[in-house]
Amino acid sequence: MTSDWTTRAGTRFTTRKRPAMGTRGMVVTNHPLASAAGAEMLAEGGNAFDGAIAALFTLTVVEPMMVGLLGGGTAHLRLADGTHTVIDGMARCAAAATPDMFTPAQPDNPRNLEAVGRANAVGGLAVATPGNLKAWCEILERFGSLPLADVMAPAIRHAERGFRATPYLAECAAEAAPDMMQDPEIAALYVPDGSPLKPGHRVVQAHYAHTLQVIAQQGAAAIDGVLGAAVAAGIARAGGIVTAQDMRDYRTIERVPLRGPYRDVEVVLPPPPASSGVHVHQMLNILSGWDLRAMGFGSADTLHVLAEALKIAFADRAAASGDPDFVDVPVDRLVSAAYGAERRAQIDMARAQDWSAGIVSAESPHTTHVTVADGEGGIACMTQTINSTFGARFIVRGTGMIPNNYLATFDPRPGRALSIAPGKRVTTSMAPMIVLRGGKPAYALGMPGGLRIFGCVMQGMLNLVDHGMSLQEAVEAPRLWTQGDAVEIEPAFGDDVRSALAARGHVLARMPHVGGGMCAIGFGDDGAMEGAACWRADGTAVGVGGGLAAPGVRFWPDAAGAR
Repeated sequence: MTSDWTTRAGTRFTTRKRPAMGTRGMVVTNHPLASAAGAEMLAEGGNAFDGAIAALFTLTVVEPMMVGLLGGGTAHLRLADGTHTVIDGMARCAAAATPDMFTPAQPDNPRNLEAVGRANAVGGLAVATPGNLKAWCEILERFGSLPLADVMAPAIRHAERGFRATPYLAECAAEAAPDMMQDPEIAALYVPDGSPLKPGHRVVQAHYAHTLQVIAQQGAAAIDGVLGAAVAAGIARAGGIVTAQDMRDYRTIERVPLRGPYRDVEVVLPPPPASSGVHVHQMLNILSGWDLRAMGFGSADTLHVLAEALKIAFADRAAASGDPDFVDVPVDRLVSAAYGAERRAQIDMARAQDWSAGIVSAESPHTTHVTVADGEGGIACMTQTINSTFGARFIVRGTGMIPNNYLATFDPRPGRALSIAPGKRVTTSMAPMIVLRGGKPAYALGMPGGLRIFGCVMQGMLNLVDHGMSLQEAVEAPRLWTQGDAVEIEPAFGDDVRSALAARGHVLARMPHVGGGMCAIGFGDDGAMEGAACWRADGTAVGVGGGLAAPGVRFWPDAAGAR
């Protein structure tokens, strides 16, 4: 059932969706067909990793504006034996990339990463060497239990037969239509007859179905062969520099996640080049000095300290965040309790402040996320993207594949922590989070949203741990976000609270939503799982229960049935 949440601070919201329950598995993604694909793998006897990869391949078909094989992502995996690992499949700069390959559009604004002519956002030059296909195939081979062809079958089916566009897909197509009109292949699918596709329009992707069939037969080797050559040629035609050799040379990196305590739980997140783990732990150390439950969800005090903690984290992120092979990220300093206490002491409860980095200096909201768990203890918490909606906004001719535009996340100015360099991996705010209580999984959650991801995922966790919300309430609750400029705030926060924040000096920007659709799973002590998705996307939770017949059960026809 839906629920109402009201606080003494005047914040009131009603959940719009209902959770799902299961015992044998749970799949939560931002499209119902992708959740169904993952659940199909669990029903077939597969594990969480089979389900996650099936869901992701399907998302490349039904959520093409958010995720694709020519993108990148971060996978946080918990194995049945309790081991956590992170598979870094983030895109990286091509070998021919240079720090000065773009001209900054606003050279004096360090927070603006746009290049002149949007050259780092649209077209071939915006493309980075992709990692998704190799990462997904590796995860399935190492941790899955089903053949690649079985796992890809739902995606191929939906590409061949088509699927009905949701209003969400139609809105994204309308927003990107002017750019997509410059490429006949992508326009034919998403701007048919010169108008953005309408909700309910049937999208059939014949070329992409063939590409998926090739991959189902060849696996990741396809990108090292003829398919990779076709991709490189298509990127070159669009003015890009990613070569077939760049794709052959690409390797995933297995990383050790960052772990840290908060209240009665342990929070586990990816390490650099993801900025989420470092800065969530940093902010939790700052926030641990206040009793947020007593302060109240949605109160002016709670929102004030959240905003100040976010500003501190983003000041430090700008100074020293990036690929650890290129940037010396002071992880130990940033995640230490002492540093958290030092920064907390600088917060003034009566006024907002501008913050600079406390350490020495050394992205796009259009992403997707899947959270999948099986009945044996496996969890796949994976955030994936092609960066902006519809990536670089063209299709590689004859393949149906949309390249990423990840170079838009780099700083076009040389000499910065986020500057472009050959082989450098993308820095990301992806925050696939697993929360443990007593060493056992309590929650797994994540979401799309670019720079807004890790701050919003942290708020989802605080809703559960500090504010005592249900899982559905936690993912749907109103959010705020800032990186130091205006504080973005959702409408559910009341007028009195907004007035109180403005009186402390916060410049507020009222937004229809902050960040994307959160996908979460909660784990009960009895083995039950709850799945929840929020209203900000087409999120759907599908639980798998029941099971096979008990051993020894046979069908014995009665007398009537025997006649």
